[in-house]
Amino acid sequence: MQNPVITVMTKAARMAGTVMLRHMSKLASLNIVEKSPQDYASEVDAAAEKEIIKELRRAYPDIAILAEESGAMGTGRQTFVIDPLDGTSNYLRGFPHFCVSIALVENGEPTDGVIFDPLRNELFTASRGAGVLLNDKKMRVADRKDLAGSMLITGFPPRERIRLPAHLQAINELLKTAEDVRRTGSAALDLAYVACGRVDGYFEAGIKPWDIAAGMLMVREAGGRVCDFKGRSDKLLNTNHLVAGNQKISAALQKSLVDSGYAAAFA
Repeated sequence: MQNPVITVMTKAARMAGTVMLRHMSKLASLNIVEKSPQDYASEVDAAAEKEIIKELRRAYPDIAILAEESGAMGTGRQTFVIDPLDGTSNYLRGFPHFCVSIALVENGEPTDGVIFDPLRNELFTASRGAGVLLNDKKMRVADRKDLAGSMLITGFPPRERIRLPAHLQAINELLKTAEDVRRTGSAALDLAYVACGRVDGYFEAGIKPWDIAAGMLMVREAGGRVCDFKGRSDKLLNTNHLVAGNQKISAALQKSLVDSGYAAAFA
């Protein structure tokens, strides 16, 4: 039987997905705000977030919320962490890779998560101790033993360009053994793809709690490991850099970031 909070979060995510799809035929006329250099939000982000909050509040009126566009609302032991449209730049260009991400966080750790890709109708769900599902089918991380031949994924957030030389040096080192390092533009989907074995590992800096809360839970529930660039595995929502993969890949990837000098750029 599905966890009741997952049922509510799923409904909220699907409603937000409907908002996105409804506006895709008029992308050129959307109102767009540049929140910071090369970091954009649109009226669709706001409308999707409004639908999510309304649905969550209907079922759980007293739980705190941390949403990308609206910020923090309320305090308490539990918080819904919401990214209404992860991959906004993709969406605004009609590039078909974006999602909704919702997590329930308790005392700083995600306990339940939903990531919904409305274009592919792919629903990733996870609850702590219950595994991760993709459209109701249980998923596991890939079983690759080392970085040789691995498919990795990263991101280049605008706010992290100051550390770009170190990032590119890390990629240069990884490509000596990895098959490829890709960049999709949606951290939440990146982590969901690690959880279901589509890619072997993920690393990125400049991330926010709403980018990773649901996805990091999914990687853990799929048998994987998440940590920061220094190898720490606690309080990850309070850091801005993350590594994910199966137990062996995450360890090897994190070590590579240290050996290349990239990890030293962070506290």
